[in-house]
Formats: sequence, structure tokens, C-alpha cells
Amino acid sequence: MGTLYVVGTPIGNLEDLSPRAARILSEVEAIAAEDTRVTRKIYESLGLPSPSIRFSCHEHNEEQAVHRILGLLESGKNVALCTDGGMPAVSDPGYRVINACRNAGQAVEIIPGPSAVTMALVASGLPCSSFTFKGFPPRKSGARKRFLEQERELPHTLVLFESPYRLRGLLEDALDVLGDRDAAVCLELTKKFEQIHRNYLSLLVRQFSGEGAVRGEITVVIAGSNPKFCNPESVLE
Repeated sequence: MGTLYVVGTPIGNLEDLSPRAARILSEVEAIAAEDTRVTRKIYESLGLPSPSIRFSCHEHNEEQAVHRILGLLESGKNVALCTDGGMPAVSDPGYRVINACRNAGQAVEIIPGPSAVTMALVASGLPCSSFTFKGFPPRKSGARKRFLEQERELPHTLVLFESPYRLRGLLEDALDVLGDRDAAVCLELTKKFEQIHRNYLSLLVRQFSGEGAVRGEITVVIAGSNPKFCNPESVLE
């Protein structure tokens, strides 16, 4: 029997790939990647030998990929599971693969790596001892407000992913539902143009109100329900 290696890969800066992850990627017989072109850059940039079996495993074909991975493991081949950046299964494909392998009695080994969630949380300067990560919020405002309403009275720091095209809408809805709290918009983490913008939600709404005001990967961190993280000058309820 082979082993499924769930490998955390860099979210931007390729120097963040751990020596252990590099070794595993160079030793496995097969790799299942969210986008094989993205993962190929890791191999090429670091000069790692690439496995002969390479195929995609993304949200649209994960069920089919599961069967292929199980077949490879049963034949004794080791398989690495990677996404385009960060840990598989954290708002990325991987959960179904890992669950299926566990249920089938296959060996699963996790190779931890970079995470935009924890990096943004620490960079925000907001409390890290208790937080809630909820991935991508709903696209439409009504559903997004209901989604945020669940967090309105909770003390935990909230971490979300968002698209550049919906950042303004998220910030506006968060301001409306949660009040004028401390928050941080984290852009392009570990990349050349990394930026951390920390302010009250009302001011972040103004900052990111223009069309094309932001590009790239975005992680938003919002303070939990606590008076010390609320704008004392805000007239919002």
C-alpha cells in the first residue's frame, strides 16, 4: 500500500516550501494537483525531479480524482496532494480525497505548510487566541449579511477569503451587520506586493471603494464583538 501525502505549498513566495515538503514532492510516484501548471513551477524553480504521473484534482473533478488516487495507493504508489497554495482542504479541494482515503484504510500523512489564514490573523494585530475561519462568504449581499449575522455577537476574531471584485461589498455588509470594528485587509501575502491595511471598517470601505482598487489574493480579518475594537466615534448601532 502507498501513502497519500497532503502537502502544504507556498501561498506566494516559493522559499516558504519546507525541506520536508520538497523531499516528499521529489520522492512520490504521483502528484494530484489543483492546477498541474502551478505545481510544475515549484518543481522547476527548485530543481526537483518531477513524478511521472501528474494529474489534476480540483472542485470539478474531485470525485473522479479520488478513484484514481485510491487505485494508485492500492498498487503501492505514493501520491502527493497539492493545491495552488496553502493547505489542501482549507477552502480548496482535498477534503473528499482525504476522507475517502481514511475510510478506505489508506495511510495519510500531512506535511504542514504556509497558510494565508494564520498569517493574516497574526499580521492583523487582532487577537489570535480564538478565531473563526469561514472561507469565502456568499456572493450576494442578502445571503452575505445573513452569513455575517451569525458572527455578530461572538467574541472570536473572524477570518475570511474574498475576491477583489467583491471586497467592497463584503466590507460594506460587514460594517452594516457587525458595526464599525477594527479589521484588516491583507493583500498578496508573501508576494512582492504584499500589503496589510488595518483600520476601522468604515475607513476601509472608503479606501477600497474605487473600481479596480485592489487585485490578487485577499484575506480579511475582522475583530470579534468587543467594545475595545469598536470605533468610539461611530454613530452606527
